[in-house]
Amino acid sequence: MTPLRRLPSRARQIGRAARLVIAGLSLSAAGLVGIAVHEGYSERAYPDPVHGTKVPTIGFGSTAGVKMGDTTDPVSALQRKEREVRVFEGAIKACVTVPLYQAEYDAYVDLAYNIGPGRDGVADGFCWAKRGGPSNLVRRLNAGDYVGACNAILDWRYAGGQDCSVSRSCRGLWLRRQQLQQRCLGAEGAAQ
Repeated sequence: MTPLRRLPSRARQIGRAARLVIAGLSLSAAGLVGIAVHEGYSERAYPDPVHGTKVPTIGFGSTAGVKMGDTTDPVSALQRKEREVRVFEGAIKACVTVPLYQAEYDAYVDLAYNIGPGRDGVADGFCWAKRGGPSNLVRRLNAGDYVGACNAILDWRYAGGQDCSVSRSCRGLWLRRQQLQQRCLGAEGAAQ
């Protein structure tokens, strides 16, 4: 069998992953599991670390409709998480106009799930900026600056007014952003 590196360039391209039109993408199983792992699991509702008992949390970080005392199991919790994440996929598909690799898409869904889609003139998020118009990440992405968009993941490093790239109290958020950026950049590098 001929090694791949010796095949003519057109033959090598056939085996290479391609960016896909965003409408045809959906979060991969690995992407969903990645989100679940970052969120952690609890079978019993617990007070959200930031908002306390006002926002009870259960399963893999679910908060909608949760009451203190509620319980779940891992399968139900993962199914619920998948339904919740689909909302953010819809937001991404509405604001991103360029094709993506699966790993890029998974990284962006993870980020959008964590920071929200944003709302033009109301709140910063993945798609929209509070100042109005698209976020810096989406503006770069839709301009075809894939590397710049991956790097813009690191702009989302603040929590509770703290810069998590320097504060030890929210270091986990900074590490998560770095992992997402590397996953996103890895998709770019793997295709070349």
